[in-house]
Amino acid sequence: MKKIAFIIPPTVELLDLAGPVQVFTEAKFYDFEIELEFYVIQNNPVSTSGLGFGKIANYSKANLTEGDFVFVPGMDQNYIRSIAFRNETKFFEWLKKCVDRKVNVSSVCNGVFVLGEAGLLNGIECTTHWRRVEELQAKFPQTKVLADVLYVKNRYVCTSGGITAGIDLALSILEDLAGGLFAQKVGRGLVVYHRINGHYKQEAIYLEFRNHLNNKIHDVQDYLVRNISGETSLSNLALIAGTSPRNLTRLFKQTTGITINQYLTQLRLHTAKTLLQNPENSLTFVASECGFKTVRQLQRILK
Repeated sequence: MKKIAFIIPPTVELLDLAGPVQVFTEAKFYDFEIELEFYVIQNNPVSTSGLGFGKIANYSKANLTEGDFVFVPGMDQNYIRSIAFRNETKFFEWLKKCVDRKVNVSSVCNGVFVLGEAGLLNGIECTTHWRRVEELQAKFPQTKVLADVLYVKNRYVCTSGGITAGIDLALSILEDLAGGLFAQKVGRGLVVYHRINGHYKQEAIYLEFRNHLNNKIHDVQDYLVRNISGETSLSNLALIAGTSPRNLTRLFKQTTGITINQYLTQLRLHTAKTLLQNPENSLTFVASECGFKTVRQLQRILK
């Protein structure tokens, strides 16, 4: 069972910590097998809000192996600029050794400064809260700091922007582990829907166009995902939504920003591209599985 270890630094920002924690807690609610662990850098940390923490084990007690995860949330910037922070050399070394063992390390907000001190940003792209972009770039010139993205995923090192961007990164990691449909399910349970990075192309049609609260439209989207090769007539979808075909057409566009047909086409296109990665799948088979009437129609859509 994979472990996700959350580090609680001094002066931790609560939402930087709680956001990703809640994503994986919700995943466990849906029976996803993962173990959550919590560790401190120093004893008795207190958040920027003044909320303290009980007795929690030191990070040196963590037993993490290849494929596990470490999350480093943000903290007060004055602490990051302090001598006390720079003196946490043992923790920085421990974090570097985690990556050497192929443990995945992720930061939220200015937690990325910890990764920088550990030497994990050398030669890669990263991101942080927009207020800290220039300071991070100046302090670690060997990295390239991106200012206009929610998160950046490298092989074993991931970074995310401020506050709620940690939730986006956690959902993306969950998508890698359990698939887009499951990540969407978790996002819906949290009433926090996955936002697309915008910098890197992502195969995330299952998670797009979900940033709304209309349960009936969610039901229609879920049905389309499960039945792209089956009965997808407007009249049938209207029955699922409990409304008229005309009203469903209007409501779907108003809620998601695209038409039902556009959404269905993107679902089919994503599935087709996935199936075509297997050279044993013929165009005829792929067209049938994706609900295209002819191979020519599939080819036209792909083009």
